[in-house]
Amino acid sequence: MMIPALHAGTFVENFSTDPIANGWQLHGNTSLFHWDATSQSLHVTWDSSQTNSYFHRPLGTVLTRTDDFRLSFDLTFTDYASGVTSNKPFAFPAAVGFFNFTNATHTNFSRGTGINATYGPRNIVEFNFFPAFDIYQPTIAQTVVATNYNSWLYNHDNLQPLTTGQTFRVTMNYTATNRTLTTTVTNNGSQYGPTQQIIIPTTFDYRCGTFSISSYSDVRDNASLLAHGTVDNITLITPTPPVQNLTGSFAGPVWQARFSSQTNWLYTLERTTNFSSWTSVSPATPGNGGNLTLPDNTPPATSAAYRVRSERP
Repeated sequence: MMIPALHAGTFVENFSTDPIANGWQLHGNTSLFHWDATSQSLHVTWDSSQTNSYFHRPLGTVLTRTDDFRLSFDLTFTDYASGVTSNKPFAFPAAVGFFNFTNATHTNFSRGTGINATYGPRNIVEFNFFPAFDIYQPTIAQTVVATNYNSWLYNHDNLQPLTTGQTFRVTMNYTATNRTLTTTVTNNGSQYGPTQQIIIPTTFDYRCGTFSISSYSDVRDNASLLAHGTVDNITLITPTPPVQNLTGSFAGPVWQARFSSQTNWLYTLERTTNFSSWTSVSPATPGNGGNLTLPDNTPPATSAAYRVRSERP
């Protein structure tokens, strides 16, 4: 079954109807996420003793440092605590944001290992909250992890609790022209703590194609978390999908796909006759920001199906 992706412009989820019917998916321990039809919100358990678990939705595009985006959501904690797992006394993050789904579901993926060639996370842009532990204050943070795993950017300077029972509005806004990620938190309409910013260097990049509410496992870490709360009123603004207005037809003996393309993308026409394997029938072609045509110069005599594969270079 094909899951509908987010479309260009503004996507809003207020959980007034079953989110699974609206394209959301579950990975890992599905019991950590529960749609409450009465309160019209998503109940979340962030439990680091469990496997990596995600309530997620494909974006329909791939975010990089060249793409504007805006994310906002309501976050209300019922309770939270660090150090709940034996011999893991330090703070572990509750997370909401973007990642690369292939990376995040890899067997070796461990969010808490930091810079690690084998287990370290890649391709993450997310909001984090770390409850207090020992002498350390609670921390509201934004974190960005590069494609190459060994480059991390973060801002951890909002040292305040997200008081249980109160609803906080989190807004993350990324502006590509100055490569700045800005995060603000408000409570009852007033800003809560400082504005947090991260400037993405021109040598730094990420590839994020999925939005996720993430309960990460504390495996291979010395920190742990158990928290309960709700996420609601998600607003997400993303760039337009890389392929739009797709049509296909014969031009004499040649079958052609025509569509509106974007720059900074590579496009390949693929063909199948059995839907179990696909063959590239055109070279990878850079988008031009306008109409693009990809031909199959030798279509089969029998029927075939086509698709356009879009990739960030």
